Amino acid sequence: MLKQIEGSRAVAEAVALCRPEVICAYPITPQTHIVEDLGVRVKSGRLQPCEFINVESEFAALSVAIGSAAAGARSYTATASQGLLYMAEAVYNASGLGLPIVMTVGNRAIGAPINIWNDQTDSMSMRDAGWIQLYAESNQEAVDLHIQAFRIAEAISLPVMVCMDGFILTHAYERVDVPNQEQTDKFLPAFEPRQVLDPAAPKSIGAMVGPEAFTEVRYLAHHKQMQALSFIPEIAEEFKAVFGREAGGLVATYAIDDAETVVVTLGSVIGTMQEVIDDMRSEGLRIGAVSIRAFRPFPLAALQPTLENAKRVVVFEKCLAVGLGGILASNVRMALRGRAMPVYSVIGGLGGRPITQSSLRRLFTKASNDDLEGLHFLDLNKDVVNRALEREESIRRSGSIAENILRDIGLVAAAKTT
Repeated sequence: MLKQIEGSRAVAEAVALCRPEVICAYPITPQTHIVEDLGVRVKSGRLQPCEFINVESEFAALSVAIGSAAAGARSYTATASQGLLYMAEAVYNASGLGLPIVMTVGNRAIGAPINIWNDQTDSMSMRDAGWIQLYAESNQEAVDLHIQAFRIAEAISLPVMVCMDGFILTHAYERVDVPNQEQTDKFLPAFEPRQVLDPAAPKSIGAMVGPEAFTEVRYLAHHKQMQALSFIPEIAEEFKAVFGREAGGLVATYAIDDAETVVVTLGSVIGTMQEVIDDMRSEGLRIGAVSIRAFRPFPLAALQPTLENAKRVVVFEKCLAVGLGGILASNVRMALRGRAMPVYSVIGGLGGRPITQSSLRRLFTKASNDDLEGLHFLDLNKDVVNRALEREESIRRSGSIAENILRDIGLVAAAKTT
């Protein structure tokens, strides 16, 4: 059913259609509207049988989900930013125990300095925690990925993060085709757990494992992720057959057949990029894009053929590995081993900075002319950076970098000194 609806509300409807039995909630912007809506549905009786559990922290939210999933209940939670970091121990426990929890991450920057706006540093910080990570390009895809996530998680017995850009998607009102219950039930069978705590048949979940077996346990976790590389596309095809539209899978391509410059990215920025690419192609520039939809497991084999005709690759990402550069770029380079090809790592949109068409046009033009440094920060104000560096060199007690920069750009009035 087509609706003009906020992204968070649409995701809540999709999750409700999946018939979760336990929802564990702790509010943190920008995912709060999702669990608020689900709470209303449970309280009103529209989502039954389901237990909505208010907890005292993000750590508790995922810990409760671990317990409910281990007891055999279809379990869901959501978080963002510092909330994801706070539950880090439980994030690793959930995947290590092989529990099929689905969690929405409303992507948001991590402090310090404090920032509530969008980038993807939060989910990227958990990229090696053993969860499957899916990234939504639009609110329609966010809806569709959540339905697929429950199917993937329960088939492989691994937890799944569905990552959607905070505010850009979570708070945006768009036209979304929300499925009906009959379609969802046809696609998503009742939950049959692979492991379950049962007093009638006692067994351990989470036993200590020493050096004699830990490597094998971790290898099998890796093996399950590799299984997901073939299972995720299969689920996407089944979804298309039931719902009549494409969503999910490992990667999506745009105008790459004759592209000499290929941009690789993930998340909602691909929509803006496609408009810029259309304009530049009409002017004769051979440029295309690849969107990574499943970041973990990383789709090396699926990505390689999409780049085989390219002369250069521009990897654009909303996160930064401080001291290294691009996180996504490091993974993309693995798909290009043995090929002498420029790979430009571009960091943009940190802390919610707008990514404009004009900035992307300048970036793509420079890249197509191979006039771009290996690591590039989109729209970086070098004057502000240089003033900060000069200040640190000349003044021992130079103070907080964040506050000084706010003063430099006029957002904080400078203190009067004598």
